[in-house]
Amino acid sequence: MDSVFKALADPTRRLLLDRLREHNGQTLRELCERLDMSRQSVTQHLDVLVRTDLVTVVRRGRERLHYLNPTPIHEIEERWISGFDKPRLQAISAIKRQAEEYAMTEAPAPVPDYVYVTYIRARAEQVWQALTDADLTARYWGHANVSDWQPGSAWEHRRADGSGKVDVVGRVLETEPPTRLVVTFDDAPDAESPREPSVVTFLVEPHEDIVRLTVTHERLPNQEMLGGISAGWPAVLANLKSMLETGEVLPQAPWEMSRAHT
Repeated sequence: MDSVFKALADPTRRLLLDRLREHNGQTLRELCERLDMSRQSVTQHLDVLVRTDLVTVVRRGRERLHYLNPTPIHEIEERWISGFDKPRLQAISAIKRQAEEYAMTEAPAPVPDYVYVTYIRARAEQVWQALTDADLTARYWGHANVSDWQPGSAWEHRRADGSGKVDVVGRVLETEPPTRLVVTFDDAPDAESPREPSVVTFLVEPHEDIVRLTVTHERLPNQEMLGGISAGWPAVLANLKSMLETGEVLPQAPWEMSRAHT
């Protein structure tokens, strides 16, 4: 965690993170256009942020897209803020956001994709099973993910409280066990006006006894959903990590993304 604090101590690197928070998934050229410094200097700062996992690079063809990775900051928040004055800070943040919304007069910007990366001491097969086994997802997510996980098949995100209510539905787009799973994600299946579902990609990259799990959530319909999943994915994946590494889920209930923005 010392390297994270060192990376955040530099104002240029904080500015780069701010730029990615405003518009995630930028190329190096796009980042350089908004900064008064050479391409080489920006690259050096980005390398530091990538090494500390504050920024994740996703390749799309020949382009390298840079995404803000909230995992290290989430860990800082959990260690030093959650147990102290979180309710008051949340209230202040809510007031600030509301004031900013009232001040906005221009058309809303496109909703950026969301990328989250975590490292788990487990085998790729174990992570895959944790993502696709209904009993395991019910344990750490509070919902059972039900499907045969074949391309074209439906999947359901059912509450594990005995009600059987389905909060999210979708289709399996791609499946390459145990490394890649792509699904559509419709968090409003009963809405009177259906909308295009978002898309979630789970990428499992094994390295010796460590797995790098990258979750990419794309085609988000609005900022409200972005806010919901930004709180939801870190909690869900922290619970998954705890279950696989210790055999126990975290004491607090995981955030239910499907209800975070409804």
